[in-house]
Amino acid sequence: MTGFNTRAIHAGQDPDPATGAVIPPLHLTTTYKQDGVGGLRGGYEYSRSGNPTRDALQQQLAALEQGTTALAFASGLAAEDTLLRTLCGAGDTIVLGGDAYGGTFRLISRVMAPWGVGYRPMDLGDLDAVREACAPTTTTVIWCETPTNPLLNVADIAALAEIAHSTDTVLVVDNTFASPYLQQPLTLGADVVVHSTTKYLGGHSDVVGGALVTGDPHWAEKLTYNQNAMGAVNGPFDAWLLMRGIKTLGVRMDRHCANAERVVEFLLDHPAVSSVLYPGLPSHPDTRSRRGRCPDSAGWSRSG
Repeated sequence: MTGFNTRAIHAGQDPDPATGAVIPPLHLTTTYKQDGVGGLRGGYEYSRSGNPTRDALQQQLAALEQGTTALAFASGLAAEDTLLRTLCGAGDTIVLGGDAYGGTFRLISRVMAPWGVGYRPMDLGDLDAVREACAPTTTTVIWCETPTNPLLNVADIAALAEIAHSTDTVLVVDNTFASPYLQQPLTLGADVVVHSTTKYLGGHSDVVGGALVTGDPHWAEKLTYNQNAMGAVNGPFDAWLLMRGIKTLGVRMDRHCANAERVVEFLLDHPAVSSVLYPGLPSHPDTRSRRGRCPDSAGWSRSG
């Protein structure tokens, strides 16, 4: 397999066969000419259902997360909404971290709950409690955000995957904060990865987006159908901006890690600071459960 930075630059970015352009074109179109009834060119008919620029982004995202299928959305919450409505129905229960991202918690507690979907916030580091919560057959999803926003709690993805798969539960990992440069949850047993691509993947504060990535053909088929049926896709220009941002993801994450360490060192020596929450410190409560380290000792292993 090619290295991470090579995939970030080239995955889904084949040169245009007509011109040789190395950057995918921006396809600002809603509809596509058909060669007779049902005679689609490349499978395209309507840009909610498929757009070549968005497809290039989706191939890029799948390659970075080492999945087989990636789906791009108008925002991280649009991706989460599509995912949760695919996985859950009335009477089902979601187990999630007690410090999950506020937007995620709001979606589950204020939108999904009135539809009859239950939820149990808990410490995902307490694996016995998680296993017990997954024992009832109504529990369908473990929603794991690691590291969390903003407390930077870290969960053991592989251990949660073992629990999920032994209880017929789907493990979803929100990988927004670490990005696929620092961890790839599918390789540790997660079933679906979710991103707010607005953050590190975009990287320039100029585009809002979301994504789902999976290696499971069953969920890939259902999520692809619902991406089209629910319609919360991103536009081609947003997809193009995200592809541009992702090309520098590895370089930016190296600098983020290095800068974070300098801030941590400053805070540790500051007399007005009583404690520092940072996964790269031995004092962090989740240090023992982490797997590997990030460049410059930030806490995870750099992706190959």
